[in-house]
Parts: sequence; C-alpha cells; structure tokens
Amino acid sequence: MDEPFFFNLRSERGTYYALHLGGSYFRIIRVHLGGQISSLEVQDIERHSIPTSLLNSTSEVLFDFLASSLQKFIEKEGKESVSSQDVKRELAFTFSFPVKQTSLSSGVLIKWTKGFAISEMAGEDIAECLQGALDRRGLDIHVAALVNDTVGALSYGHYHDPDTIAAVVFGTGSNACYLERTDAIIKCQNPRTTSGSMVVNMEWGNFWSSRLPRTLYDIELDAESLNSNDMGFEKMIGGMYLGDIVRRVILRMSQESDIFGPISSILSTPFVLRTNSVSAMHEDDTSELHEVATILKHLGVPKVPLKVRKLVVKICDVVTRRAARLAAAGISGILKKVGRDGSGGEGRRRGDKQMMRRTVVAVEGGLYSNYKMFREYLDEALIDILGDDVARHVVIKAMEDGSSIGSALLLASSHSVRTISNI
Repeated sequence: MDEPFFFNLRSERGTYYALHLGGSYFRIIRVHLGGQISSLEVQDIERHSIPTSLLNSTSEVLFDFLASSLQKFIEKEGKESVSSQDVKRELAFTFSFPVKQTSLSSGVLIKWTKGFAISEMAGEDIAECLQGALDRRGLDIHVAALVNDTVGALSYGHYHDPDTIAAVVFGTGSNACYLERTDAIIKCQNPRTTSGSMVVNMEWGNFWSSRLPRTLYDIELDAESLNSNDMGFEKMIGGMYLGDIVRRVILRMSQESDIFGPISSILSTPFVLRTNSVSAMHEDDTSELHEVATILKHLGVPKVPLKVRKLVVKICDVVTRRAARLAAAGISGILKKVGRDGSGGEGRRRGDKQMMRRTVVAVEGGLYSNYKMFREYLDEALIDILGDDVARHVVIKAMEDGSSIGSALLLASSHSVRTISNI
C-alpha cells in the first residue's frame, strides 16, 4: 500500500463505515470526519462474537450473516443519519486473513486461518463476496476498500502519531505490518508510488524457522489443527492457541502422574481451555488460588491441593512468557529491518542519533489488551533484546478498534489519493 494513503489524512470530510471480520468476532463502525485531524468522531460501534457454526459453513451463509448484521446496524441510525440524504454509503471491509490484494477494493483469499474452514472460498474475491450479499438484501452500500487489520491499525496509529512505523495485532491470531522503503522491497520492481515508501503486510503468523522453541505440545496441537503444517508462529503466540497449549501440558502431567487425580475426559477435549481462563489463573492473586481451583473444577479436575494449583499457575506463566518473548522478538526484527534497533541499519553507523529517534509501534488485540502478564513480559523482552538505551525510544501504543477506524480513514483518503501498490 502506498504511503500517502495514511500520511495525508488531514482534510477528509464525510461519513464512512467499516466492517471488521476477525478471528472470533466482527465489528461494525461508523466514523465521521470533519476536515481536521481533531474532528474524527466515532459515531457508533457494535461488536459481536462470530457464531461457531459459521466457521465451517459456506460463503453465502457467512456473508449473508455479515450483510444482515450491517443492515440492522444501519436501520437503527434514524432520520438524522446519512440514510436521509441522497448519498451512497461507502464501506471499508477490514479482513484479518491472508489475501492477495489486486486493488484498493479487491483481493482474493489465499487461505483461512484462526479456525475458519470454508474451503470453496479459496481464490474468491472477498470484497465481491460481501458486495454480493449486500446487493441481495437491496442495501445501497459500496464495498470501496479491502484492508488488512494491521494496515488499518497502522493507519489509525499514524493518524494520531506520525512516529508510528509498525502495527501488530495480538488477538485470536497475530500479524504485523510496517513501513518500508520501496527500494528495499525485492518483490517491488516497478512500484506505483511516488512517496518512496510502502506498507508491507508481513502475515508473520506463517513464519517458520527451525530455531523456534517448538515443543511436543506445539507439534501435537499443529497436527490436530484444521491447518496443520501452517501458521506455525501464530500457533505459538496467538490467543486462540495459548489455552490449548496449557491444557495439553496439564493433560500430559495427569497421564504421567496422579497429582491431578483421575484423568478427566473434559481435559482431553481440544480448546476446552480458553486463553482468557489462562489469564484468570495466571493473575489469580488470592492466597488459596480460588480462581485456579474453580477453572480446574470446570475441566473435571476438582479438589487439587494448593501446591498443584501453584504448579498450574507456573504452567500458565511459562507458556505466556514464551509467547510474549517470541512476540517481542518479532517486533525487534521489524525494528532491525528498518534500522530502528540501534544497530545503525543499512548504510548507517551504530549510535547514529537518527537511529535512536522515537519509534512507535501500534498494538491491538484482545490478548494484549486483556492479559496483563503478556503485556509485561513483552515489555520486559523488548528491553532484554534491544537494551535499555534503545528500548527507551520505542513506544508500544495500545489501541482499541484502531484497525476498524483506520480502515475507514484509508477509505476516506482514497477519495483524494487513488494510487495503490500491493505486494
């Protein structure tokens, strides 16, 4: 994506919509821009969980559900809304899955992740699927932009803070994007941009290396997942998977010892332990670890002694700390690539003051916002990797709904800047 799409967001006016399809939720938002950077108004927002039945349904069922939800959102606007005017609504579709983007408003699905398994959609134009569902309902809405969630987050981050050079999502899954010089992008031989920079969507969830600290539990989880041999990095740091890693450790210990009592059939169920429960156990500050005891009871493991409950907290700690440190390593890798890690970067010397300037990384997602220990371990790891002198210049800025708002901003900016380049 060409840099001016979000670097020149200052004078846009109008009302814009965004629909964000994430891993476990979808979000609809209406944003109004008044022509000044301080006049951004989020007029309405709805957040909904995605029914599990949709994860392996059909394209038509999924998008009809999204179109129906958008229709209800619009119907409640009332007479004062844009619907009372002769204006066609424009929608940014924020999509949190790998896509080969072909234009600002179109792109084909490469593959599903995060538990989705609608096989006939691979290779289909995602924006067209949503537009078709909207048309079937007679909604006068144009899907005018297709935006990855990390790119939307970067747009919103930079709108408020020009020092923002990267965005990362830590939610059900994980991904990152960053601003790169076009001459440093090998795939970009003839960039359609005059800015000299592009936003690179990394899709880092699919990163793989033999150096990743993979365990037997990771291997078993991957083998039993819907997308085995795929998204290896995401399965070690994503909120969808951390709970199941903890479950597998506890199950193995119960099979090899009697500290948890009889083996629970519930504990043998994949994904029965969610990451929000891991967070609750990890951050249980009661003297008797009552929250740990309650969650274990729900897993069919009642009446475990305090020392065993403490062991469960330790398991949560190890799994979460590993995820946070891997996440921090990913962020540090981005900073190194763009010469913001203090090493000087390409053509620069270590200690160059230019390389030590303030650097902001926008972060979004439920795992980061709701899991205090994950945040603390990530911050700790960044200091360990970068060193105090560099880390003090790196700001991790949490955002809420930034990817959706940022997608609407990109849609608004496209009215004045219509050039887009994709990799």
